[in-house]
Amino acid sequence: MSRQQRAEIDAMVRRPRPEGPRSVEDIRAGLRALMAGMIVPAGIRTRATALGDRPAVLVEPLGAANSGTILYFHGGSYVAGSPETAMSLTGNLVTRTGSRALSLDYRLAPEHPFPAAIEDGLNAYRALLDGGEDPAATAFAGDSAGGGLAVTTCLAARDAGLPVPAAIVAFSPGLDLTRTGRSMDSRADLDPFFTRAGMEHTGGMYLAGQDPHQPALSPAVHADLTGFPPLLLQVGGNEMLLDDSTRLAARAREAGVDVVLDVTADVPHVFQAFAGVLDEADQALERAALFLRQHLRTGAAAPAPTS
Repeated sequence: MSRQQRAEIDAMVRRPRPEGPRSVEDIRAGLRALMAGMIVPAGIRTRATALGDRPAVLVEPLGAANSGTILYFHGGSYVAGSPETAMSLTGNLVTRTGSRALSLDYRLAPEHPFPAAIEDGLNAYRALLDGGEDPAATAFAGDSAGGGLAVTTCLAARDAGLPVPAAIVAFSPGLDLTRTGRSMDSRADLDPFFTRAGMEHTGGMYLAGQDPHQPALSPAVHADLTGFPPLLLQVGGNEMLLDDSTRLAARAREAGVDVVLDVTADVPHVFQAFAGVLDEADQALERAALFLRQHLRTGAAAPAPTS
């Protein structure tokens, strides 16, 4: 256990809490600056493309790709982020699985509040299926809000009568806009990134007045996960969002869904992004890649989008 590494990461990301709510522009610039410091693995190539009517980035391993496609959803509290800010995570999944990923540039709040992001996720998945992608060779993955979007997009796909993907991997997912998890208070002093006020600020932009007590906004509290594919939920022990994952895992078990709840002690939100700096990040990504390889059907890789 790399206690010194974990302490150094915590000190690096812990910063004075700003006075009052931050502007959208400040939130977006802050995430870009933070994620620009993450290590993007060598051994990938990227290309701009589109899924449905949204831009996306195709991330492929150098050389021949294995079968399987990862539809990736970036984090950023639904108000910030892009495929580029998540490239360290997406690239690590690609290099460690040998499968390609398509990272979706979904619409952001407050310009495009709920349910715009879910609509974009569902349309992207439809585009993959319409393009000949085998759902048994497709996985959803995402971090933070994108981890929540991986779950809610799967809910939307199931409810629309589409075949669900083969697996879901969620890194530190946001799964409860009601913010009722006990860890919201018990981990408040340990979490170096978030405060309740900050979460309510960004959450309010995404909600835009909608009631958070519904499955598409708070699946950890309200979703019926019947028919879901196997789930891997990875979360840090120092996260205010810890109980988003623990409660969704319980709901998955109740619905008869295979679920792995993977909690790493003393690490912050989306600690996997610190691969190459934090040993636990690399180990967690290896576990995530193994999970994906176990569940994605083998065979020839699907053709890449041409747009």
